[in-house]
Amino acid sequence: MRKKTASKKREKDRSDRWLLTYADLITLLLGLFVILYAMSKIDVGKYTELVAALGGVFGRENAGVLSGERTPIPPAVNGVQAQRQKIAQEINAALSTNMKKGLVAVTQNERGVTVHIMEELLFASGSAELKASSLAALDTLTGIVARLPNDVRVEGHTDDVPIHTPQFPSNWHLSVGRAVNTAYYMMGKQKIEPERLSVVGFSEYRPLVPNTTIGNKSRNRRVDIIIVTNVGNKNSQQ
Repeated sequence: MRKKTASKKREKDRSDRWLLTYADLITLLLGLFVILYAMSKIDVGKYTELVAALGGVFGRENAGVLSGERTPIPPAVNGVQAQRQKIAQEINAALSTNMKKGLVAVTQNERGVTVHIMEELLFASGSAELKASSLAALDTLTGIVARLPNDVRVEGHTDDVPIHTPQFPSNWHLSVGRAVNTAYYMMGKQKIEPERLSVVGFSEYRPLVPNTTIGNKSRNRRVDIIIVTNVGNKNSQQ
């Protein structure tokens, strides 16, 4: 009888062991939710302490990511910015006379260095034939571009006044014609490789300023020559 009673007690003890595992699981889940709740309410002071602690463990460089400190700019980006600056300075110096007259402007952005050449310098109104008086400025600019390895994008722009002629049924045709003729001259004069050049016409849809005054319309009638210097440009990396 004693043996049977002892055996029944051992079986009962073994049958209740799952409760221990279950209780451990519930405790862990409770701890997890407490941590998640605590993380949802950020204490700035404690967060700063955490950042400082991580900085000591992983090094100051990693701590800067959490604390919002500035990280070093990659050398490639620094190099591209320096390249843009150098190109822009050279063009500014070479075309200073035209720039003072408001016929040329040079800007920089993430695409590269853009030379804005006004219609007044390049073309007669409603025409895509280059003026003889524009060739000296184009020769100077093309000479600079020819020495560079960068890709070049030529963009034609107009104002919003419609054009309807046998040669140019719309501003689209005029903007493309002006860009093409400018690019062809650059290829022929300084032997710029055709694979470096691309041409596009934007008509009146990429104005520099609103087409609300005669002066603004004049600024929007232009050809933009972009010397591509973004990091992804294959030639600018050479």
